[in-house]
Amino acid sequence: MPTARALGAIDLDLKEAPVSGARPAATTAASLFAQPLAPMLTVLAVALLVILAITTARTAGMVAMVWAANGLAVGVWLRSGRGVSFDLSFGGLIALGIVAGQFLAGNPPTLALGFSLANMIEIVTAVALARRFAPTLNLATVSGAWRFLFFVAVLAPIVASLMVATMLLGVTGESFLVSFRTWWLGHTLGLAVVAPFVLAFERRQIAALLNPLRAAETVGLFALLILLCLAVFFSRTLPLIFALVPVLIVIAARLRVIGVTAALIVVSVAAVAALALGVGPSQLVSADNAERTLVVQVAILFGFLPIVLIASLLEERDRLSARARAGQARAERASAAKSRLLANVAHEIKSPIGGVIGIGELWASGKLGPVTETQIEMAQMLVKTARQVEALAHDLLDVARAESGAVKVELRPTDVRGILEDVRNATLLRPEAQSLIISVVCEGDGLVAIADSQRLAQVVDNLATNAVKYAGGGGTVVLRARRVYDGVRIEVVDRGPGLSADKQAQLFEPFNRLGLERSAVEGHGIGLALAKGLIELQGGSIGVESELGHGATFWVELPAA
Repeated sequence: MPTARALGAIDLDLKEAPVSGARPAATTAASLFAQPLAPMLTVLAVALLVILAITTARTAGMVAMVWAANGLAVGVWLRSGRGVSFDLSFGGLIALGIVAGQFLAGNPPTLALGFSLANMIEIVTAVALARRFAPTLNLATVSGAWRFLFFVAVLAPIVASLMVATMLLGVTGESFLVSFRTWWLGHTLGLAVVAPFVLAFERRQIAALLNPLRAAETVGLFALLILLCLAVFFSRTLPLIFALVPVLIVIAARLRVIGVTAALIVVSVAAVAALALGVGPSQLVSADNAERTLVVQVAILFGFLPIVLIASLLEERDRLSARARAGQARAERASAAKSRLLANVAHEIKSPIGGVIGIGELWASGKLGPVTETQIEMAQMLVKTARQVEALAHDLLDVARAESGAVKVELRPTDVRGILEDVRNATLLRPEAQSLIISVVCEGDGLVAIADSQRLAQVVDNLATNAVKYAGGGGTVVLRARRVYDGVRIEVVDRGPGLSADKQAQLFEPFNRLGLERSAVEGHGIGLALAKGLIELQGGSIGVESELGHGATFWVELPAA
């Protein structure tokens, strides 16, 4: 198998593995040979893996149980680059390594050339399928991982398997079915384990091992895995292969895709060694080497390989969590900046508007000189408008303080009935409430909530003011309080036009007047946003229930004393 040193050299010479939609840029043959260390190491590793597989892993006829060379070639090819000249050059080097390995392992010329051709067909097919169906090569997502495993590992070896099985049937007389399934499953295992390991290998994994605790954890997990492999695959009587699953899951959880693929390489090596030595639980299945090989291949592919998807799921979760944290941090910074802006605007408005109000009142009272009736009316309009702007400035300041957490609330037992009566009396003084019937309904006793009485009164007054604006002439507004579970619920009910579901979803957004900017109803769209913030500061909740044409019920729930 390729050593960590060799892979590290490959990683230093080649680009980082593509992620999140990135694809290797077109690469020329000149750039490939400009840095020859990576291709030379790859060719050498492929040749060595071919020799090792032929000399040690042939547990069923002429076909090896596990074939890692193609997985290494596919992984390095995919992460190195693309382009016609690059593909031809790199493919030629890989073919050279495979042919050299076949002859050095002692295969007859006919079989060596036939196996080499089948392997190159498989490698080229795997690269083409990966670029077509898993172009991002991103194994850190479940979608990318299963696409790669299915198209590259499962489908790519089929043509080569048929070719080799036919060749061996004609040349050596070996069983077509045995040769086909052994080649297909063995090459699927190699592509599914080694290629993802190469694609997932990055500098950050090497950097992480510089952390003593991380390095100790990695060494400990793999030491435990090796001990279990010795116990599982070299025991003649105990079928303990299931004992590897918990360790592989822990490795997937702690080391993600790179760790679990490396662990599966260890498991595969142990399984091959046990079969070659004629030991392990597979000996209990059958006396036929082909049957024992099939059992071990199926156990690894279907029992252990799905754990790679678990690792991909965890990596995808990590990335989404990091993205969510970054988005939350940006939103918090933007919200803080907005709050500072609102506070500054409010402070800048308050000072000059006080002067405008004072001048308007002096003008209306005639203290600045004789005035006509028209001038008095205009001065009063000026004062009224200025007071609206002053109220807006106060609301802006409260919104900014509430969002930044600067509003201080003093929570203590608060008489809800008294709050509602005070708000009703204040609301009746408004000119627009003269034709309305405003009533207070308190259902039951013990209507005492844990709240800040001043802030609660501010919220209920805001809701009552809105109800008066939208109730219409001759309508009714009800201020109701009742016990719910372990809290107190306050409702402000009007018989206005009501709200659609879409508008209810936007109701508590600041500066959103729901399309009423040009209507006769006054407002700035921040009262309900402020009310929501103040209620949440008191540990309560606020909402609305409404249907078009049937009025609206705004409710507040607070803990009961």
